[in-house]
Amino acid sequence: MKKHCLILLPFVFLACKSNPSVATVSPATDSKPVEVTYKVKESEVSDFLKKLSSDEMEGRETGTKGIEKAAVFLEDFFKQNKVKPYFVSYRDTLTNFKTPAYNIVGVIEGTDPVLKKEYVVLSAHYDHIGLEKKQQPDVVFNGANDDASGVTAVAELAKYFSETKSNKRSILFVFFAGEEKGLLGSKSLVQKLKKQNFNLYTQLNIEMIGVPMKRDYLAYITGFDKSNMAQKINEYTGKKTIGFLPKEAEYKLFYRSDNFSFYEAFKKPCQSISTFDFENFDFYHHVSDEFKVMDIPHMTSFIQEFLPAVTKITITPTEEITMNN
Repeated sequence: MKKHCLILLPFVFLACKSNPSVATVSPATDSKPVEVTYKVKESEVSDFLKKLSSDEMEGRETGTKGIEKAAVFLEDFFKQNKVKPYFVSYRDTLTNFKTPAYNIVGVIEGTDPVLKKEYVVLSAHYDHIGLEKKQQPDVVFNGANDDASGVTAVAELAKYFSETKSNKRSILFVFFAGEEKGLLGSKSLVQKLKKQNFNLYTQLNIEMIGVPMKRDYLAYITGFDKSNMAQKINEYTGKKTIGFLPKEAEYKLFYRSDNFSFYEAFKKPCQSISTFDFENFDFYHHVSDEFKVMDIPHMTSFIQEFLPAVTKITITPTEEITMNN
């Protein structure tokens, strides 16, 4: 089947029964949301996404000249926003890919002398599927929604924490390569982190948030019932930020993005957040997944709404997000 004729699925799916008994999570009342005065700028969201998903990046296929241009762009972003490299450089070389390929990894150290030893991982994959081999008017798979939108959100979170210094825990910001090749970037990175005895608290992976859902919640997480992350995010924002999407359970999306590599290695709450609901986007792995079809106001408000939640995750005295039995 041709790439531009694929069914609208953001991951490789396996069928299973959904869980219709799980309802949308409502905000809890036992904790006040963090007040955030920082404002995400729509123009900056737009400029970043437009650049990363431009034809110049040639579809960002892992191991190509196009993704090398994207890597330089992301490195420069970290430098400009004073996010330090986690390793010797920002580039983390994949150990499981035949040609040179790199995750881009930055870190902001926590401000608390004890809590900074614990890490929160904020991540998204910056690779996509490259160029259409058959001659046609448009040959670039720009991947604006998949997953330049997620990368944009993580970049904005990095800028926020760099400016506010509001994180007591340390934060690892990761842009993965090789996701479209079988989660290769995250699989490679977790092996190195495990050898370092990396002290992971939780991971929030952001996947396809370029268009809104027509539901009474903002986004869903994969593996909804595996942890209390949904409940805690809603508690931290004071809103119905996260809900349960039956299709997510049906297609086992938890196992289909870079969060799974971290969960498998660390057995900690590691989940992906998305607004693609199988009804609101027609261009998965299609050359029309371009900047012009992205909803920039939605993306901006999405990032803004998550600021209190991610801030709270980095400052709670104890690890409140836990796996369910």
